[in-house]
Amino acid sequence: MRTRSRDVRFEVLDDRLVRTVRLADGRAYVHRCTRRVYEEVARAIEEAGSAGVTLFPLAEAIDAPNTQVNVAFEFLKERGCVVTRLRRSYPASTFLFEDAMIEYLALAEGATTD
Repeated sequence: MRTRSRDVRFEVLDDRLVRTVRLADGRAYVHRCTRRVYEEVARAIEEAGSAGVTLFPLAEAIDAPNTQVNVAFEFLKERGCVVTRLRRSYPASTFLFEDAMIEYLALAEGATTD
C-alpha cells in the first residue's frame, strides 16, 4: 500500500468542521462538514455501539454526503472518540456524543484538549 506524506488540519469556521489536507508535493484539498451532519454522525456511532458503523451505509442512513461524513469520522478518530477496526468504527466510550461535542466546541473556541 502506497502512503503519501501529508499534513491534516481541522478547524471550525462558520459553524462547519473544516478538514484541510496538504500533500508533500504542495497540493492541498479542503472538505467541510456541517454541524448538523457532525452531530448526526456522532449520535449514529454512539447508537450503533458494539455493532459499529461504516462510512457509506451511515451516510445513506442519515442522508448526508459521503465527504461530510468522512470529515466527521476522521476528526472523531483523531480526537480518540472513535476507534476503527476492520473498516468499522465504534465509539471509544459510552458517552461518545458528549465527547464529540466537547472536541468540536474546544476546536471552535481555539482550545486544546490534549
